[in-house]
Amino acid sequence: MRKAIQKKHVKKAILLLGLAMITGCTKETQRLSPSSSPDFSLADEMSEETLIPINPTAAITELEPGLSVVQLVGDQGFAQLLEEGGAASDQAVAQFLTQQLTSGSIGYQFPASGFGCSTLTVNDSQGQTLFGRNFDWQSCRALIVLSMPESGYASISMVNLDFITQSMGALSALLSDDLLARAAYYAPLDGMNEAGLAVSVNMIEDQATIEQARGQTDLTTTTAIRFLLNQAQDVPTALELLETLDLHASMGMMIHFAIADAQGNSVAVEYIDNEMVVTSTPILTNFYVASGPKQGIGSSQSHTRYEILNQRLDQKETLNMADVRDALESVSKHNFNEFESTEWSWVFNLATLEAQVYHRENYQNGYVYSLKKQHERKQP
Repeated sequence: MRKAIQKKHVKKAILLLGLAMITGCTKETQRLSPSSSPDFSLADEMSEETLIPINPTAAITELEPGLSVVQLVGDQGFAQLLEEGGAASDQAVAQFLTQQLTSGSIGYQFPASGFGCSTLTVNDSQGQTLFGRNFDWQSCRALIVLSMPESGYASISMVNLDFITQSMGALSALLSDDLLARAAYYAPLDGMNEAGLAVSVNMIEDQATIEQARGQTDLTTTTAIRFLLNQAQDVPTALELLETLDLHASMGMMIHFAIADAQGNSVAVEYIDNEMVVTSTPILTNFYVASGPKQGIGSSQSHTRYEILNQRLDQKETLNMADVRDALESVSKHNFNEFESTEWSWVFNLATLEAQVYHRENYQNGYVYSLKKQHERKQP
């Protein structure tokens, strides 16, 4: 009887599973206006860092409090989701997962949550493309996901597990690590694949939303990122793939994507009146960059972060991975005296496929993993 009761609660927990996404962590909305450059110098750089190699396994393994890693083999049913026409909302994605894991129906409300972000794409002295990314939010549980699908590119990405479990309350404790990892597969917020493509989602604080309805495959913000990591080899391919989708913004909140590749392409993908607009840019924070009446709308702090990163590019012709780390530190949340933190920072080398990650603004001690071994595994 006890086992039957526990099984019932586990099933109920699965039925409540939500892939939650996203509002913003700042509240002010304004248009772009000239401002003075921040007082910033490259003289103050960090000392030598320590990088610990990551060895993902099929079990969720804690690297330190708040940061874990897992390896997932196969596509966790993602190809079937696409074959069935996708999912036009987070609820629909969770419904699909519920049917995969049990056979029930789903009903829940998503929690409101928010994030800010900064991304930077640069070249090093050897002409290799580097991509840096900060994820700013309140304290959360982050999960590094190494994905190894049978068909598609291997990738490394990051998931905020709180976006999955917040809506479940106390029942989230009954969700097994295996089911949580499978759900996380559908919820990446950023990542790099073995072809050297990097992608991240950044929030824009705007009352507009994204609800495309062109008769294409429906995907949400995070499932679109999973689709690109699995299938896109470069920016042109990623843009073609996005054109085959009807994108639906999770929680109705406006976002844009930063996408870069090993060939040096770096773009922002924005959605204005449900039309995809592409702008070449090495920097993306949390305001519209596309030309037009929306340009500059976003939080005031995101403009400051943009100016700081832009000054970095002006002061050095090329940056190495440590320089990108330092640039991310210069716009991390402790510089702004806010309650949020920069929960993680990625530095990707899109040529060598090395990924470095720093947790909660500890830029002296990070973790490193190379997708090169996954890429070589597939070579004849």
